[in-house]
Amino acid sequence: MDELTCREIVELVTDYTEGALPPAERVRFEKHLVYCPGCVYYLGQMQRTLELVGELRDEDCPPEVKETFLQAFRTWHAAEEGA
Repeated sequence: MDELTCREIVELVTDYTEGALPPAERVRFEKHLVYCPGCVYYLGQMQRTLELVGELRDEDCPPEVKETFLQAFRTWHAAEEGA
């Protein structure tokens, strides 16, 4: 079984935080974290972001900010589909 790269960690971090990785993949993920402080830091950032986002309510976001985020997501999503 090959070791995961940092790029693969980034791609799998959502599944990891949601507990959706198969057991063998989770072991590979956690094994990478043992020797990669950068990915440990990245995982920590993602976990903290999820905590903070979970505290937000729709009414906490002004409409103009919400529209800016939605437009940024649409642009990113369109670029991903075109890639």
